[in-house]
Amino acid sequence: MPETKTEHELTAAETADLRADLQKQPAHDVVARAVIKNGVLNAAEDPQATVRLNRTFSVELDTGKVSNQKHSGRCWLFSTLNVVRHQFAAKYNVKDFELSQSYLFFWDKVERANIFYDRVLATATKPLDDREVSAYLSYPNGDGGQWAMGAALIQKYGVVPVSAMPESFNTNDTTGFGAALNLKLRKDALALRQLVADGASDADIAAERTADMKEVYRMAAYSFGEPPTTFDLEYKDDDKGYHLDAGLTPKGFFDKYFDVDLDDYVVLSNSPEKPFDKLYSLPSQDNIVGGKHITFLNEPMAVLKEAAIAQLQAGDAVWFGNDVLQQMSRERGFLDSNLFKTADLFGVDLSLTKAQRLATGEAEVSHAMTLTGVDLVKGDPTRWKVENSWGEKNGEKGYFVMTDDWMNDFVYEVVVRKEFLTADQQALLDTTPQALPAWDSLA
Repeated sequence: MPETKTEHELTAAETADLRADLQKQPAHDVVARAVIKNGVLNAAEDPQATVRLNRTFSVELDTGKVSNQKHSGRCWLFSTLNVVRHQFAAKYNVKDFELSQSYLFFWDKVERANIFYDRVLATATKPLDDREVSAYLSYPNGDGGQWAMGAALIQKYGVVPVSAMPESFNTNDTTGFGAALNLKLRKDALALRQLVADGASDADIAAERTADMKEVYRMAAYSFGEPPTTFDLEYKDDDKGYHLDAGLTPKGFFDKYFDVDLDDYVVLSNSPEKPFDKLYSLPSQDNIVGGKHITFLNEPMAVLKEAAIAQLQAGDAVWFGNDVLQQMSRERGFLDSNLFKTADLFGVDLSLTKAQRLATGEAEVSHAMTLTGVDLVKGDPTRWKVENSWGEKNGEKGYFVMTDDWMNDFVYEVVVRKEFLTADQQALLDTTPQALPAWDSLA
């Protein structure tokens, strides 16, 4: 067979043809002026989006002020705690009650370091450029996470109110701490791998690991403060009633005040490049040894929406994973698949299916937020109310509005109670999940 030529040098004739083709485009100079002057997104924005995204919802939870993750990647943790705190708020009549994200973030850093060392030792005989090893070393202790990771932390460590462990400089901006911790973990990984290569004893490896963990704990304590072991719950409800419960432990607080069974929730995913009606796991992302595992039940989008609507109608918020950087106006809080008509602006076909976006890296689960409402017309959703964790200056006091088309295109996970699944879907939860690699599109 003849060898396929893979290199092509642009010739002067070809660049002249490119110039000539531009001149043939209708109103090319007008379009260029608009784009150069205003930027791509401003020039491409659809003014009818405001009409589509009016903030009226037939189903709407009564929630309070939004939280603010600031310069950190803790959205998954904020959304997990939103689901939990809204139930507390409704039960105890204290709408703006907030739980400490810093508390769980501290333990996440410690637990993730511990499980990272497990992964390093398990792959110590593989080369550094092995795909799995590279995935672990690329971001050994990042901010991002999944629903199951937050649930695992709560199950092991409980929760505390934000007053017991407030935000700090380093939780509001995790840049400095994250860089230092990731550097340390990569250095530790090399040292542990060398011990294995040198044939060190199990005792010597365990001693090195113990010393490493003490340093991780120290770094976290210096950066965030040490988490409380006991605290006093003190608050005023929305009717100005005063409440005090002294000497609570974080686990005791959760068990006493929260009617939430975290094992009753399931993650429904919509990853159409994979077979539907199948259970998957993501062991590379688990954050606690012996804790809750990350699993997804992959289903068509209609299943995700039906379950989310049922949970909202039952009065509970819904955690959901999405690609928030797509077709989004941060300032106005708009999420609309047709918000920016860049294909029309440039006169090119920019369409990809959801499966194609995931398979090529165009899509990713970049954010987690909370569904707190939906507008139904003849039983079908038209738009959704979204509680974000970017503070009150974005959207309408921090709340976003999302078209149903955007949900179809850019939502990949919703977390719902098992009761909102069919009997056949619940049965799938008892099957052995297929483990996804560390580089999967849902990672």
